[in-house]
Amino acid sequence: MQTEHMMRSKTVLFLLTASVLIPGWIGPGLRAGAAPKPALKDVFKGSFLIGAAVSQRVFTGEDSHAAALVQAQFDTISPENALKWQSVHPKPDAYNFALADQYVDFGERNHMTVIGHNLVWHYQTPDWVFQDSTGGPASRDVLLERMREHIHTVVGRYKGRIKGWDVVNEALNADGTLRQSPWFKIIGEDYLAKAFEFAHEADPGAELYYNDYSLEGDAKRRGAIRLIKALKSQGISITGIGLQGHSTLDQPTLAQEDATISDFAKLGIKVMITELDIDVLPGATEHRGADIHTKIELSDKLNPFKIGLPEPVQIELAQRYAALFRVFLKHRDVITRVTFWGVTDRDSWLNNWPVQGRTNYPLLFDRSYRPKLAFDSVIQAAE
Repeated sequence: MQTEHMMRSKTVLFLLTASVLIPGWIGPGLRAGAAPKPALKDVFKGSFLIGAAVSQRVFTGEDSHAAALVQAQFDTISPENALKWQSVHPKPDAYNFALADQYVDFGERNHMTVIGHNLVWHYQTPDWVFQDSTGGPASRDVLLERMREHIHTVVGRYKGRIKGWDVVNEALNADGTLRQSPWFKIIGEDYLAKAFEFAHEADPGAELYYNDYSLEGDAKRRGAIRLIKALKSQGISITGIGLQGHSTLDQPTLAQEDATISDFAKLGIKVMITELDIDVLPGATEHRGADIHTKIELSDKLNPFKIGLPEPVQIELAQRYAALFRVFLKHRDVITRVTFWGVTDRDSWLNNWPVQGRTNYPLLFDRSYRPKLAFDSVIQAAE
C-alpha cells in the first residue's frame, strides 16, 4: 500500500514533468500566461525529421516520462538495441521479436517514422554466426547464407512498416580502409554489396543506409565515398549515409561538418545525422571516436561533474548545439533526419563509455526530463 508521502512524491514528479511534456500545460514554477516550449518536431517541420534513439524502457512504457517526452518532441525513432542481431537472433534456430515488435508498434501508434538499426555489424553479433559446427571459422557460403536468411527474416517481418535500415554499420577504419571484421575476413569485401542486395530483396520499398562514426575525418570520409561510389557503380540500392554525429564541445569543427555533408550530398544520396550527442567530459583517449570496444578506468579527473554541469559548460554546450544545427539547416535540402542518441542525460551511453560510471550531460533533456539551455538554443537556431 502506498503511503501518503509516496503519493505526494509521485504527484510532484508528475507535475514537474507535465509542464514540459504536455503542450500548453502550465505547472508549478511557471508564471501564468507563459508560453509553453515548442516541440522540436514542430520547429523543424519542413526542414528534416527530428528523432531519438529509444531503449526498451521507453517503448515498453517502463519509463513513462521518457515515453511521453518522445511522443511530444520527436517524429522519428531508432532502436538502441532491439533490432541488433544478438537481440532478435541469439541462436541459430531461434528468433526473438518480442521487443522489436513493441518498438515498431510504439512508433506506429504515435505516427512516427520508424528506423531499423542495424543488420550487419561486427559487434553485438553472436559468435555462432561466424563459426562452423566445430567452433572454427564458417565458410564463405555458410556465412553468406546466414546473412541472407537473417536479413530476409528481419527486414521481411517489418516490410512496409520500417521506413529505412542501417544495413551495414561501422565497416571502415579511421584511415578509410575496410575493417578486418569477421564479415570481411570470411566473405571478402563484397559482403557489403551482398548485405544491401539482401535487404533490397526483402523490402524493395525500404530506404537503405550505410552508417558510421567520425566520417568528418578526411581519410575515413574518402574511404566512405569510395565505398558508396563502388556500390552505386554495381547497381546496388543505397539510399543514404548516416553520419553518427558523436561530437565534443570543439570537434569536429563546423568547417569539417559542413564539408562532410556537402561531399556526401554530391554523391546524390540522402544524408542523415543518426546518433547525435555532445560529450562534455574530458577526453579519456588521445583520439576520440565511437569504437564501443574502448574501455578506460574511472578516475575523478575524468569525471569532474558528478553533482551537476557548471553554468559556463551549460552555455558552451548550448552554443555548440546551436552552431551544429545552423550547419544542418544550411543543408536542409539533403539532410532528411537528425536523430539524438538517447532521450535524456540519464540514459545516455556516454555515462558508461569509454569510462564506466561517469556522469555526462550530452543531450537536450536533463536527468529530470526537463529541457536544458541547449534545448532553447536549438529552437532559437531555427528562427
